[in-house]
Amino acid sequence: MSTGLQLLGTSLGILGWLGIIISCAIPLWRVTAFIGNNIVTAQIMWEGLWMNCVVQSTGQMQCKVYDSMLALPQDLQASRAILIIAALLGLVGIFASFAGGKCTNCLADGFAKARVVAVGGAAFVTAGVLVIGDFYNPLVAQAQKRELGAAIFICWGAAVLMLVGGGLLCSSCPKGRPSSGGRYMPASQNGRERLEYV
Repeated sequence: MSTGLQLLGTSLGILGWLGIIISCAIPLWRVTAFIGNNIVTAQIMWEGLWMNCVVQSTGQMQCKVYDSMLALPQDLQASRAILIIAALLGLVGIFASFAGGKCTNCLADGFAKARVVAVGGAAFVTAGVLVIGDFYNPLVAQAQKRELGAAIFICWGAAVLMLVGGGLLCSSCPKGRPSSGGRYMPASQNGRERLEYV
């Protein structure tokens, strides 16, 4: 794989990781919805993973951090945990893709370096898959329903970036076995060596 494609995969993974951090921080996971005949324009409620906010029609905004993690709904608890795990996996992917990149000298060139890049790609792909989820609960009463907020769309975009970047990095893994010198040989050359040896 070329250095340019590795850099592109790493850059997409980093952008996706930043998207996960941003969507985890902003309180726009759910916003008030216009449901039925009840159109509420006096205030808008935002729910996030760490706090909820109320924006008045006068422009004032009041935010309150959640008092207890146990008092949160189960979907918010799960979203918190999944996004934190995805952010940590993205960080592992960033470090691994830098360590195994062709343009760095962290590891000696060869099979191990390519495997480290593939591990970074797999971490990006796993983080991207974790981020994708469904946030509409059919058990919630109609009057309490909220619309999806901007943070969820940022999160989905970040997941796509991480999936594409991780896929590019995973495709850089060689399809052969390491030789005695630590460098890899394509599978076709390994078969030729066996035939010549016999």
